[in-house]
Amino acid sequence: MSEAILIDVLPAHRFDEARLAAYLKGRIPGVENGMQVKQFQGGQSNPTFLLTIGEKRYVLRKKPPGKLLPSAHMVEREFQVINALGQTDVPVPKARLLCEDPEVIGTAFYIMDHVEGRVHSHPLLEKVDIEQRMPIHRSMIETMARLHNVDWKAVGLESYGRHEGYVQRQIKRWSGQFEASRTGDMPSMDALMEWLPKNAPQDDFTTIAHGDFRIGNLILHPTEPRVVAILDWELATLGHPLSDLAYCCLPYHQDTGFEGMRGLKGLNLKDYNVPEEQQVLDWYCEYTGRSSIPDWNFFLAFSLFRLAAIVQGVYHRALQGNASNADALEVGKRAGLLADVGWEIAQRK
Repeated sequence: MSEAILIDVLPAHRFDEARLAAYLKGRIPGVENGMQVKQFQGGQSNPTFLLTIGEKRYVLRKKPPGKLLPSAHMVEREFQVINALGQTDVPVPKARLLCEDPEVIGTAFYIMDHVEGRVHSHPLLEKVDIEQRMPIHRSMIETMARLHNVDWKAVGLESYGRHEGYVQRQIKRWSGQFEASRTGDMPSMDALMEWLPKNAPQDDFTTIAHGDFRIGNLILHPTEPRVVAILDWELATLGHPLSDLAYCCLPYHQDTGFEGMRGLKGLNLKDYNVPEEQQVLDWYCEYTGRSSIPDWNFFLAFSLFRLAAIVQGVYHRALQGNASNADALEVGKRAGLLADVGWEIAQRK
């Protein structure tokens, strides 16, 4: 859900709105008086819709149609983590209901409150007043630290994922997902799939890991420079917190010239009032109590590998005609570029 552009529901994602309304009677107040459905443009994976019911607005997320890769698009897990975090200081939308019955709209779905605010997909924040940019970035890292500081056992997420071996399991998972959606040769990806398992750090620290933590998945307060909600929990699990931090810092390692890659590399960030990567790492240490960020190049290479596998999956679905964004075919071409940068970082001493 980037830039929050609303469109009519795409033909591939239409569902029986009357059947949904009938299901929501008694579950969401006011639905018997009418419901309007629009789709959020963007969001490459789980189709996301805005439901307007009277004066209230809600967000519905569902699985995409068609044959899905194993373990992907688990909206049930998204609902579980958002619901659990509602009792913490981590800013999330209020979870309303989960429906696992595919008979209602064709797939499982969940509904949460719509949160008013600003969404900006590029970390330069060029549409934001320049004096707000640095505090927004700081709020982003403070919000990430709040998530990583949550006692996941205390909020009922002990069964949300395995408690150890996250990095190795992710390497195996995304290698498998990549192979399942491979469409041609990608030498850097092959090199990363061999290098990463042999160089994974022994540190096995576990927190809730969002899996897609970046500026475009945050809702900012309508006027103030702070985060009011984290979106898109599709990839969340129990995992290593530095995977989130590295993923959030990928723009520092991507050229600005890559169309759609949101890179910051080569820019004088002071001119934009945007922090350098080291400032981000310092903030993270401040808010989490860490004294250092070990194995940084590994986590950067790992994050680029993982993103390349995800992008390749988007491309594969686009070839089948069921990706949720019209730009998916273009996006797919970026997988090789991401893998190339990841392999270059992996080879650094």
